Formats: sequence, C-alpha cells, structure tokens
Amino acid sequence: MSWPPHLTVATVVHHDNRFLLVEERDQQLNAPVINQPAGHVEPGETLFAAALRETLEETGNEVELTGVVGVYYYYSPREDVTYHRLAFAARLVTATNRPLDPDILAVHWLTPEEIGSRRHRSPLVQQTFDDYRARGPLPLSFVRHPE
Repeated sequence: MSWPPHLTVATVVHHDNRFLLVEERDQQLNAPVINQPAGHVEPGETLFAAALRETLEETGNEVELTGVVGVYYYYSPREDVTYHRLAFAARLVTATNRPLDPDILAVHWLTPEEIGSRRHRSPLVQQTFDDYRARGPLPLSFVRHPE
C-alpha cells in the first residue's frame, strides 16, 4: 500500500509583540484565510531548510530558526488529506523585496487577539500559537539531521 504523506513545516515568527502571518485564499471556501508561513517539504530537503525556504517564499522575510514549537497531525475531511506538520519558532533577520509566492494575498504582522479574530486555514494555526505562547519552543536539537 502506498500512502503519500503530506509532510509540512511552519514557522512562528514573533517580533515586537506581533506574529508573522500570511493571507491566502481557501479555494473550497472561496475566502481569505490566515496561516503561519508554511508548506510542503521537498524531496531531499531538510526540515530546517524547508522552513527557511517557505518563510522566505511566502513572506519575503529571512528568518533564523530558534526552536521547535511542536509536531502536529491534522486530518482534513474536506480534502481527505492527512497532514503531518513540524512547527518551528523563528526570529526575523531581514526583510527582502523579493516577489512572494503567487498564492499569497498579503503578509501581516498580527497581535494574538487579531489572530484569534481571523479565519484560519486549519485548526493547526491557533493550536500552534497557543502552544508557542503557553510553553515556548523546545531546543532545535530536538530535530536531528544525520550527516
């Protein structure tokens, strides 16, 4: 039996009491939703490299990973897809002027209250923030990339 996993990464970027979010269109709802900068891990790519790449592509911001927020599972009955997500904490290094991924409608720096009042791409968005705020990140050494 072959089952293609949907392995994704996300970053929680906290800067000046705000969090970095992307706004994208949910095709099935035909409505804007927010998400952490996130996306699929590409073949041969490390989890760290995927998180840095996705954040840059979706927000134009270069970040440095600082910890692991959590490992998440979500089954989307709407899509009939199971997602496995590793979320990283990150700090802002620099903003660039590079073009954003075409699926991104806007980039926002939001307060926790603003995040809670918006429509989320999945329940993982709020859960990831709640975990980050409740206990902070684990050390990056929690994730091992054998050489």
